[in-house]
Amino acid sequence: MGTSWAFILAVTLIAVWALTGPMFNYSNTWQLVINTSTTIITFLMVFLIQNTQNRDAKAIHLKLDELIKGVKGARTGLVNLEQLSDADLEQLQKEFERLHKSVSHLEEKQDDQKSQLNETSASVQEVKAKT
Repeated sequence: MGTSWAFILAVTLIAVWALTGPMFNYSNTWQLVINTSTTIITFLMVFLIQNTQNRDAKAIHLKLDELIKGVKGARTGLVNLEQLSDADLEQLQKEFERLHKSVSHLEEKQDDQKSQLNETSASVQEVKAKT
């Protein structure tokens, strides 16, 4: 349904409906036809979209599971996260946030050390240049 042909069909149907308005004197029945049609189509599309999203999510989970299993040192216990409770997922999220903060802190520390090393190296170069 997400194709250009489906869009063209929808626009064509609406155009035909609009052009038939004068034939039916823009009656309540004429309006009811488009209202009912769009309501039914929308109702059915909700299920189609949900099915598509479920299939897509499942495919992504399977791909990620394969990557996790294939990476040496990765925690394979994370493969079935979608089956954990909300409380367990919240706890895992907090763990990753703490991990991210500690890694960020280490990176900042390394950047500071590199900066100090560069300053020291520049000072040594200046002293060598003067002598």
